[in-house]
Amino acid sequence: MRKLHATWLTLLLALPGLAFASPDVQSWQTDNGAKVMFVQAQGLPMVDLRVVFDAGSARDGDHPGLATFTNAMLTEGAGDWDADALADLLESRGIEVGNGAERDMAWVTLRSLTEPASLDVAANALSEILANPRLARGDIDRIRAQMLVGLRQSEQSPGTQASQLFYKQLYGDHPYAHDPDGTVSSLRAIAGPQLLAFHQRFYVASNAVVAIVGDLDRDQAAALANRVTAKLVTGKPAPALPVPLDDHPATAAQVFPSSQTHVLIGLLGMARHDPDYFALYVGNHLLGGGGLVSLLGEEVRNKRGLSYSVYSYFAPMRQTGPFVMGVQTKNTQADEAIGVMRDTLQRFISDGPDPAELNAAKQNLAGGFPLKVDSNKEIVQYIAMMGFYDLPLDWLDTLVGKVEAVTAEQVRDAFARRVDPNRLMVVRVGNGASTVQAE
Repeated sequence: MRKLHATWLTLLLALPGLAFASPDVQSWQTDNGAKVMFVQAQGLPMVDLRVVFDAGSARDGDHPGLATFTNAMLTEGAGDWDADALADLLESRGIEVGNGAERDMAWVTLRSLTEPASLDVAANALSEILANPRLARGDIDRIRAQMLVGLRQSEQSPGTQASQLFYKQLYGDHPYAHDPDGTVSSLRAIAGPQLLAFHQRFYVASNAVVAIVGDLDRDQAAALANRVTAKLVTGKPAPALPVPLDDHPATAAQVFPSSQTHVLIGLLGMARHDPDYFALYVGNHLLGGGGLVSLLGEEVRNKRGLSYSVYSYFAPMRQTGPFVMGVQTKNTQADEAIGVMRDTLQRFISDGPDPAELNAAKQNLAGGFPLKVDSNKEIVQYIAMMGFYDLPLDWLDTLVGKVEAVTAEQVRDAFARRVDPNRLMVVRVGNGASTVQAE
């Protein structure tokens, strides 16, 4: 796949400052109202599809884990095929199918040869997977058991426990608060009727984005998109999610029998369409997104040896996602690490980025981005995201230019307005932490 983009990638990396020549993205709707995003990629007789639905865990309602459970059932038998027959059918043609769910979205992926016989099987199978999952009792019980095993494993991970506690404390009653994998009690309570109702409500054409990248022309891609969505009812888009309230508690802690404490510090950050998106994105690369060469890496790890790794990131979603600073450190050093992270953030907000460091960060981001879209699998993920969040078709084309245009003043202004050190929430999981509490 990398050979498909070798020419423009080589040019971009060899000539710093050259405008990013992204793939040409086309968009239209299927006959029943699904949005289509398409990039023609000639060279190899392959096609990648990613069908995304606004059917993530934010739609779980009173049944945490329902979105993930429903999505997992899609490939456990569909139409006339039970789970084994479907797996055998796909494997016999070398067709790869995957699926998953997170807070905003759920998806099904497919990779197939464009050779007519294989593509015919792939399109037929995907159409049934999306529209007609069997939801057999035995398969439901098996997936439930697998998900419960996953929950038990997560209970042994202090990092996972810290992440779950962070979202719960930050989002309160908002649909983003609970973990997409659900809880033991909710998974045990979910049965066929709940799975069927969720599928019928959210796995509909008007709630879907079909992303296609491969060796097809526009007419062939349109026919393929129509075919894989033909059995979906038009339905209605999912309703707008509520705006998260910025009223989270200041601290939360949980005892965990480990020699390391996992610390997450943060607050509400930004959504996908935030006007400060690029200023915050570039600024965070300096603060903690650039690994060991970031400010947090320098202060926490390089100077003081408090942790092997420390990081920060924004996680933009349909509604406001979190800003997070994270570290794993010895129990006895947790307080010191938290203090250093707070101080580093405060200095960054007060002083703003050093111009030379800012330029280096922008060059790093701009130069590294082509490596993130140098295969069809990567491109299909990006254009699916663009379609899901209603980003402009030239988003890939303009991304590098917008990164390069960010100024030190824009970074300073955005962080000063959006990241208040006095409102940071601190979550810690490890030995020496008190029981779960909030102040």
